[in-house]
Amino acid sequence: MSNLVMSNVSRAEAVSAANGVTVSFGERFQASAQFDMVFKQGMALVERTAAYLEGPGRAEAKRLPAAVNVLYASESMRLTTRLLDMASWLLVRRALKEGDISEAEAQRKRKGAALNAPARSSHTAGFGELPETLRGLVEESYALQDRVAQLDRAMSIKADNVASSEAAFSNPVGSQLDRIRVAFGA
Repeated sequence: MSNLVMSNVSRAEAVSAANGVTVSFGERFQASAQFDMVFKQGMALVERTAAYLEGPGRAEAKRLPAAVNVLYASESMRLTTRLLDMASWLLVRRALKEGDISEAEAQRKRKGAALNAPARSSHTAGFGELPETLRGLVEESYALQDRVAQLDRAMSIKADNVASSEAAFSNPVGSQLDRIRVAFGA
């Protein structure tokens, strides 16, 4: 069945390309099973982190030396904030996908989500002394944040904007390079 769906999508894209219509990555990705997978991955990370911080993490923090305990508190707050921003982005995108909000409303709501990470925690003095589980959750959250930020940039590009920038190029390679630059924030 998925091959049939993929072949139908590929045919639709081929028809669109033949007619000179640009397909929006954002619209296509948001409607895909891949978006659902990223959504589930993000929400599962939020749940695992909450369960850890409220249970085993709390017990581990009590056993840490005072200086490391302060770092634990700081990193757990940064982790929680990062995950809340990503969860907000994912929930807004899902609401947009399901037609619960308009594109304009989604743009307003996404402005509050900070998707650009500050310095990585692994560069912080004493990071290696934190419990392994917390370090793993922090690293996993940064990896997901990088992916979400990249998707946000790519999904924010409207097909009309890409089509108008394509008109500025006389060759298809230049057009593709422009799309890559825009998608990856270069």
